[in-house]
Amino acid sequence: MKVIIGQGSCGVATGAKKTAAEFERLIGEKGLDIKVDITGCVGTCYLEPIVDIYDDNDVMTRYVKVKPECVSEIVEKHLVNGEIANDLAISDEDKLFIEKQQRVVLRNCGLINPEKIEEYIAVGGYEATKKVVTSMSQEDVIEEIKVSGLRGRGGAGFPTWFKWNAALQNKADQKYIVCNADEGDPGAFMDRSVLEGDPHSLIEGMIIGGYAMGATEGVIYVRAEYPLAIHRLEIAMAQAREKGYLGKNILGSGFDFDLRIKAGAGAFVCGEETALIASLEGERGMPRLKPPFPAAKGYWQKPTNINNVETYANVSWIIVNGGAAFGSMGTEKSKGTKVFALAGKIKKGGLVEVPMGLPLKDVIFGIGGGIKKDKAFKAVQMGGPSGGCIPAALIDTPVDYENINKTGAIVGSGGMIVMDETTCMVDMARYFLDFTRKESCGKCNYCRVGTKRMLEILERITKGEGKDGDIELLEELAMKIKDGSMCGLGQTAPNPVLTTIKYFRNEYEDHIYNKKCTAKSCKALISFNITEDCKGCTACAKKCPVGAISGEKKEMHVIDHDKCIKCGKCEETCKFGAIVRD
Repeated sequence: MKVIIGQGSCGVATGAKKTAAEFERLIGEKGLDIKVDITGCVGTCYLEPIVDIYDDNDVMTRYVKVKPECVSEIVEKHLVNGEIANDLAISDEDKLFIEKQQRVVLRNCGLINPEKIEEYIAVGGYEATKKVVTSMSQEDVIEEIKVSGLRGRGGAGFPTWFKWNAALQNKADQKYIVCNADEGDPGAFMDRSVLEGDPHSLIEGMIIGGYAMGATEGVIYVRAEYPLAIHRLEIAMAQAREKGYLGKNILGSGFDFDLRIKAGAGAFVCGEETALIASLEGERGMPRLKPPFPAAKGYWQKPTNINNVETYANVSWIIVNGGAAFGSMGTEKSKGTKVFALAGKIKKGGLVEVPMGLPLKDVIFGIGGGIKKDKAFKAVQMGGPSGGCIPAALIDTPVDYENINKTGAIVGSGGMIVMDETTCMVDMARYFLDFTRKESCGKCNYCRVGTKRMLEILERITKGEGKDGDIELLEELAMKIKDGSMCGLGQTAPNPVLTTIKYFRNEYEDHIYNKKCTAKSCKALISFNITEDCKGCTACAKKCPVGAISGEKKEMHVIDHDKCIKCGKCEETCKFGAIVRD
């Protein structure tokens, strides 16, 4: 019997280390011969901390939301008496979160110890590397990736085989393969979970990619804010070298390849490959004109290929199972699976991997469980700050590159931020534009100045200071920024504004002409009032940080609007629904 505790960032943040320590303490006290081990995030982040107990026949029982105070019950019932602690076991409904998925990239996450290469090898790890370096030519590998239809999972969805082949065709004394693990989108954590839960799948994908294009050196560009991911990558790389999968003469094949890590400073613009290369070279992360493309002149002016973590994590599975097997999933033009990070006003937040082409509705409601507090679904933001908002009316849109692009959004790296009826779409556009404005490298006038001017207009509108012509001016600026910017950051920065104007123009008009926030969210355009349902319990008055609420006990209270800072504490506190937004 063994106890496995999820210790990805989400698990650690919810107290998994304390839970693990309590298991070890109680197991030691009772003299039980049971091992406590770790794994990465299985994807059900909303259920952390998660504890899996495997019996001697390798049958697993999963416990969820296991705080330290819950451990004694599990130890006594399950480990000592062999009974299931039903109150803490995962429900049948929550089991469906995983069971409804189709996992390729996340196949090992939450199942193996990411710090033990033996466990990765036990589930077929590095078999693809052996196959490639001992029995396949470079062209064979690229052809298999071509048959698979794998497209880059970092944003643009460019055919992976084409980039690899371009690097192969450019002859040079040195070539490089780079992994973009910077993952700068707000709400996105797909790459981080793979790095923390299955780092060897990335390493193996890069070994195979390096072999295919003739690169002998690889660099993993990880954002410095991912310390656990970096730690586990370092362990995995050291173990791979020790086993002969990295370094000189890999598996006696004559192929030399090694990896190193570069901790990036977290600049969003470094998601653009030429800006990332500049950062690797010690320069400020700023994009350059293309051509020449990195496949011809990249890192140190040598042929270079860049893909993200998720793209590489597919590679070994494709080599072992065949490109046709991968291509059989998904749609005609968007093959395979895609990992999405479900966040926002969703009941079940976490990581979801599904075949391309699955309708948005099946992801948000079928797997994610729908909207928190059963509020009305309003929109989903896809593609991060570079993406757009897809309204509820388009909930049946298939999730693939072509159909999502038609809505004005993009698949991007896979972030899905779900919004309900309380979300102001004007403010949502303002939030994302504020992010891209700050992250602009400043090289292009349209991007540097244009995003600032758009943000100023949006800020005025959310404060109730919008004026006639603002919507048209936003649209005009947006198109000029898209046309005049050199890199993808500027070219896509206006997307959240354009899509919200397209689908939620009424909200912009409400802000500008009626001085009202449709969602009753923008502080400058709302007020809090107490209705006759007030019981005079005084709870709201006690919670108000500025003393704006007054009234006698058991009598209706009132709010002094001159003092009120519209923090919403009173609304959150009232158990009788007596405080409303107007």
